[in-house]
Amino acid sequence: MYKISLATDMSVKTKILADPMDAAAQDAAALMKALSNPGRLRILCALVPGQVSVGELEKTLDASQSYVSGQLLRLRNEGLVTCEREGRSQLYSLADPRVRPILERIYEVFCPDT
Repeated sequence: MYKISLATDMSVKTKILADPMDAAAQDAAALMKALSNPGRLRILCALVPGQVSVGELEKTLDASQSYVSGQLLRLRNEGLVTCEREGRSQLYSLADPRVRPILERIYEVFCPDT
């Protein structure tokens, strides 16, 4: 039996799964749910090269600080990004290295000319 924690809608649910495939499917579904929001997807794609500050993400997404911070909070709660303070800035990066090649492929397929 595997015990995993899934983050959904800002709360963590714990499930006991009898089959490792169930755990993998749950993890993949949680990732796909996070990627289904265009704003979160753009944030994650912006983090593929490395650490990015909130201010840089605001410029890249042409979005308000409150919107970017809200999406980052959700991505942190889902375990997809980590935050590190550097001086007065908060730098965000991808938390799970398995996500990087998925995002690179999405970018390659959907943004080939950018």
